[in-house]
Amino acid sequence: MHENGLPPCKVVLREKQSHDEKHRPIHYVAASEDLQVGDVAFSVPNSLVVTLERVLGNETIAELLTTNKLSELACLALYLMYEKKQGKKSFWHPFIRELDRQRGRGQLAVESPLLWSDSELDYLTGSPTRAEVLDRNEGVKREYNELDTVWFMAGSLFKQYPYDIPTEAFPFEIFKQAFVAVQSCVVHLQKVSLARRFALVPLGPPLLAYKSNCKAMLTAVDGAVELVVDRPYKAGEPIAVWCGPQPNSRLLLNYGFVDEDNPYDRIVVEASLNTEDPQYQDKRMVAQRNGKLAVQVFNVYVGREKEAILEMLPYLRLGYVSDPHEMQSVVSSQGPICPVSPCMERAVLDQLSDYFKHRLSLYLTTLSEDEAALSGSNLDPKKRVAVQLVLLEKKMLNACLHATMELISQLPDHTISPCPAPFAPLLK
Repeated sequence: MHENGLPPCKVVLREKQSHDEKHRPIHYVAASEDLQVGDVAFSVPNSLVVTLERVLGNETIAELLTTNKLSELACLALYLMYEKKQGKKSFWHPFIRELDRQRGRGQLAVESPLLWSDSELDYLTGSPTRAEVLDRNEGVKREYNELDTVWFMAGSLFKQYPYDIPTEAFPFEIFKQAFVAVQSCVVHLQKVSLARRFALVPLGPPLLAYKSNCKAMLTAVDGAVELVVDRPYKAGEPIAVWCGPQPNSRLLLNYGFVDEDNPYDRIVVEASLNTEDPQYQDKRMVAQRNGKLAVQVFNVYVGREKEAILEMLPYLRLGYVSDPHEMQSVVSSQGPICPVSPCMERAVLDQLSDYFKHRLSLYLTTLSEDEAALSGSNLDPKKRVAVQLVLLEKKMLNACLHATMELISQLPDHTISPCPAPFAPLLK
């Protein structure tokens, strides 16, 4: 990089052993000297950064491709696969060699679950993340099937490669590995054109550690991408960057790690009004008036579970209104207030508590079993990160259940039988 225009920087590459003895040690970027807040750790010129604008040589084509069937990740992965076939003749050979060494692994854990076996994915049983992995795999497969579109639309680019069209040159598994490697290290640049917003930056991820409570980001400046540190570092300490406000499920899916101190961690509760309800249209109108949808997603953030429950209650109460006169009263009011009897409130809260109990029952292990497993030193790295994820999910679900039971305990009469609710909202 120095030979090709990298200015002097304040970092050095260090090596640490892999979790798996079969894999080569991985590199990480460390401070080469003591750093203070605000210091520029490194500044990589645009000539050493891979973007779609650079790959396709035409911003219009880049935007056209990624607006339709292909993601930026797929295009970048395809480009690097063709470059890899060039071997040492490729300008990007050292960068590709480094990506191969990292194998899509970040600094804290293992490969993305997109590369896990079926038996390894079973570690995530009970977690919605397992279904997300399968959906993402299907999405990667669809993109692979569309790769030839890039070849034909950007023919001037690929004329330099004496190889077959993409789906003939590369098996799907090779493409998926490349896709995951790009996914683990792509940088989302802000305040740049669409064709430059996804960038592969040497010295960037996965050589940098990710931290959810870090605010340092790789930033596009005039003619370069630079990293300004947000905290002091001693010489030899690994450099960390922020990975955006992502929940742990996304961190695991994209980068292969879980951050136990992640303030952005969350679970999702989806509630929907019952379409068979004769008053469905009126309820949908009232929900929309109050900023909610007929199918509403509620994000439950860690540490704010009770707050999320209180946000759900007006929506769920609306679903329980059955008397047409009461419904007209709700329609004519301007707020989200529904007439609430202790009977209806108990029914709403019972539905919520049953829902959280059901979600907890889907996991194969208990909280105490997860904690015991994590206390051991011989846990398989993939299983360890999976257990970390499901443990944190269970803690949030338990906090939701606790908040719901607390509200039930505050009802004036514990002997009231729950109200019948033929068209109660649906939760999933």
